[in-house]
Amino acid sequence: MRLRTQLRAIPLLLCCFSGSALAAGLPPLVVSPDLLGGSSPRAPTKPAPAATPAESGQPAAGARPAAKMPASAPAAATQTPAKQPPAQAGAALPQGATEVRAQRIRGTRSVELLAEGDAQLQRDDMLLSADKITYRELDDEAHAEGNVRLASGQDSMSGPEARLKLEEHLGSFESPVYRIKRQSTQPVQPGEAPREVAGGGSADVMYFEGENQYRLKNATWTTCEASDPDWYLKANDLHLDYDRDLGTANGATIMFQDVPMLWWPWAEFPLAGQRQSGFLAPTFGMSNKVGLDISAPYYWNIAPNYDATIAPRFMGRRGVQLATEFRYLTPTQHGESRVEWLPRDNVTGEERALGSFQHSQVITPSLFALVDWNGVSDKEYFEDLSSRVSVASRANLVRKGVLTYAGSDWWNASATVQSYQTLSGGEPYRLMPQLQLNANRSELPGGTTFAFKGEMVQFDHPDASRPEGSRFTLYPQLSLPFERAGYYVTPKVGLHHTQYDLDRDLTGAKGSITRSLPIFSVDSGLFFERDANLAGRDFVQTLEPRVFYVKTPFRDQSDIPVFDSSRYDFGLAQIFSENQYSGGDRIADSNQVTAAVTSRLIDPESGGERLRATVGQRFYFDDQRVTLPGEEPRTGRRADVLGLFSGYVMQKTWLDSTVQYNPRDNWTERFNMGVRYQPDFAKALNLSYRYSRGRLADESDRIKDLSLSGQWPLGGGWYGVGRVTRSLKEDRVTEAIAGIEYDGGCWVVRTAVHRFATNPDDVTQAVFVQLELNDLTSLGTSPITLLKRSVAGYGKINDPVSNRVFGAE
Repeated sequence: MRLRTQLRAIPLLLCCFSGSALAAGLPPLVVSPDLLGGSSPRAPTKPAPAATPAESGQPAAGARPAAKMPASAPAAATQTPAKQPPAQAGAALPQGATEVRAQRIRGTRSVELLAEGDAQLQRDDMLLSADKITYRELDDEAHAEGNVRLASGQDSMSGPEARLKLEEHLGSFESPVYRIKRQSTQPVQPGEAPREVAGGGSADVMYFEGENQYRLKNATWTTCEASDPDWYLKANDLHLDYDRDLGTANGATIMFQDVPMLWWPWAEFPLAGQRQSGFLAPTFGMSNKVGLDISAPYYWNIAPNYDATIAPRFMGRRGVQLATEFRYLTPTQHGESRVEWLPRDNVTGEERALGSFQHSQVITPSLFALVDWNGVSDKEYFEDLSSRVSVASRANLVRKGVLTYAGSDWWNASATVQSYQTLSGGEPYRLMPQLQLNANRSELPGGTTFAFKGEMVQFDHPDASRPEGSRFTLYPQLSLPFERAGYYVTPKVGLHHTQYDLDRDLTGAKGSITRSLPIFSVDSGLFFERDANLAGRDFVQTLEPRVFYVKTPFRDQSDIPVFDSSRYDFGLAQIFSENQYSGGDRIADSNQVTAAVTSRLIDPESGGERLRATVGQRFYFDDQRVTLPGEEPRTGRRADVLGLFSGYVMQKTWLDSTVQYNPRDNWTERFNMGVRYQPDFAKALNLSYRYSRGRLADESDRIKDLSLSGQWPLGGGWYGVGRVTRSLKEDRVTEAIAGIEYDGGCWVVRTAVHRFATNPDDVTQAVFVQLELNDLTSLGTSPITLLKRSVAGYGKINDPVSNRVFGAE
């Protein structure tokens, strides 16, 4: 007993012994026997007496023995080296030093050291503990037996036996249970911060093959924390490479609730959220248009800035389709291309295909290029083969190329070539080409500001009955802003000059048309604010009246063809514009003033806007004379009244509404209102109503819709989500979504049914089912994009797995 007390009190640092058998370069060794099982006892103020041979059972090897040593142990091995102070238990160890602690330590120092009873071996942040540890200093090898536990940083492993070469990280671990944590190398979704990713499991044996390299036999891997995980990857041979954050499994089976879900002979998976080549989990779904829908995509991580996805797709009703996508990103360019090919549609009997290419290029610091080309084999492609209403309702596919030159921060020029593939409705004019020059220069002499818009465009159309020609536009403007703290006044004058050279007009003859119009406007506003108190809370209330006047004389424009002009949708932005028509083919005659007032409630502490209300109206001094073909001219002196209200009407409740009222006929032209209640994450309820009177006499374009959507916890990890949009005019449901989600902690299951109708006679129904295994993969077809688009405030109930199959559901 006296020997053990003495050993606990006087730990010795053993290194750099002259004449010893220690190999050069080995890390220093600290031997610390400890009756308390791994604690760091404090050194006594005076040394305890040395043990006698009778007490220890061994002859004394020196004044301060460090462990039970055989008689053959060299005396030099017990001496503290010169210029190296003895390491005190509990003190910080030198970098790379090895410390052994146990209740009993014996052996031949520099040959073999045996630690028994709560044995521990520590080097830097690695701690090996067991019932018994044998450490061979020459080989820097440790053999641990009984209740073995290895901890390094946030990594941990436990099992009955382990052999490990410490410096080289080589060895084996019998029947380990392990867990390894790493910081993700890249966000799962753009804009997200990297996060910690942990994975673990068990195996028959784990082999250490170097730092951050592990190979396991008959192993499992999962991100679940529980000892009995809900899901795990089971493999005959599993290689974990934490230098590349890549796992490789041979004979891999994904088990969910102990039921095999997917088997693959060879698979790779990310260990910390990064990309790597390999087959992705198959996706599957069902719809009335394509039937059973299964895809088995292969992801090719060509380089950090290049990747591709190849996705064969089986559609029960249509046949087998091949889809590919290629993406790239460099300091001067980025883009993606996509091709889909169906050799034969079993329903139509035709070949069907899709092509898409987008590219952006920085040619010089001032010169930029853009290409956007899209096309499909037939007009019903999206309607037949897509389950998304936003895709199925496409009317035109753009095909354009743009070259832009930014001469400075106040002017730029561009050249555009643009055409369309029309899927429904009339085809727009093609721009062959369009040249534009824009400038805006402030702080000129006298405080004036100069602006300029110039354009030359050639309009082409495949329909021989439509006019064609070129349009040349110059629109210089000069304004004099006068701004003070509480008000501003900005008068502006400009000359809009347009010249047409028609190659084919409505009568088949050629001609030239010139139009020049001076445009004068004055924009002015006031700002008032005061302290206010509402419902016991302090706010800053503003009052912001605004008056806008514009004068444009009448010019007969009935002989000018309409290439790209249409009437702006009536709204707050439009009533403060100079022209009520888009494009350049119609310049409305104007002698009108718009008056509006806005009031806001602002939180004085955060500066955030809590409420906003606006009322505005336009007043005309003359009747309208310039119109589009078929448009009735306005004769009244007052335009519709616009009202907008938005903000937090109560805690966690947001209201947003707009109204357009016709005072001439005393009816409402348009009314939209939406209410959202969102008290917490994944809790949202939305109610919206949309009404539009329409412009046609038969009211066929009238809209009257009511929509209810939301997401809410149901208890026990279950969440419900859905949306119903009903046309009150047609008395039918135009879109319906019903879904349910379950968060299992390390996995999520989602299912959703989507029904929509682009017209009353054509209804699309689709079923989405997805099992998402956190930080590994997902099985099925994801409804996340659909739910985020359809349900305002929708929250993903777990960290999502990035969908690398074209980045969309």
